[in-house]
Amino acid sequence: MNLDSLRLETTRVLDESIEELVRAGHLEPGSLIVLGCSTSEITGARIGKGSVPELGIIVAQAFLSSCRVRDMHPVFQCCEHLNRALVMDKSVLQSHHYLQVCAVPQPKAGGSVAAAAWKLMQSPVLAQSVQADAAIDIGDTLVGMHLRPVAVPLRGDYAELGHAHLVMAYSRLPLIGGERAVYA
Repeated sequence: MNLDSLRLETTRVLDESIEELVRAGHLEPGSLIVLGCSTSEITGARIGKGSVPELGIIVAQAFLSSCRVRDMHPVFQCCEHLNRALVMDKSVLQSHHYLQVCAVPQPKAGGSVAAAAWKLMQSPVLAQSVQADAAIDIGDTLVGMHLRPVAVPLRGDYAELGHAHLVMAYSRLPLIGGERAVYA
């Protein structure tokens, strides 16, 4: 595993994927984007069996940077050992009135990316759940539970990062009514 080449690939893939989400989902400034990521899967190991903290830092930095440039709020999903809680800035948690929970993610309990995000963010907190505008799932981490209804899958230019599957989705407003309904 060459971390330098993974750094370049990760930065490119996340930057372009976030841009695709912003365009396709018509995301406005301040939108929440959840990232679920298995560093194990990126390197070709089975999810949860080969955590790579150095790679977690690379992924977290790339996601934070790409979101910052587009004025999006980055949210990082932890693994099932922390009940898929989410790392975010305290101001985001407070402005959305999310329920804060108490734990500090670690590479083996929360995941390498969430643990890295915790260390890189100014005022990190954990939320129990969110209703995000969009999500990126790297390595089959099941981020869909944190999207607002209705989730719209997005096939982007990248189907993988390293050895991990990469899937994306954004949410749209539910369409209600019937044949006489008029939509904006």
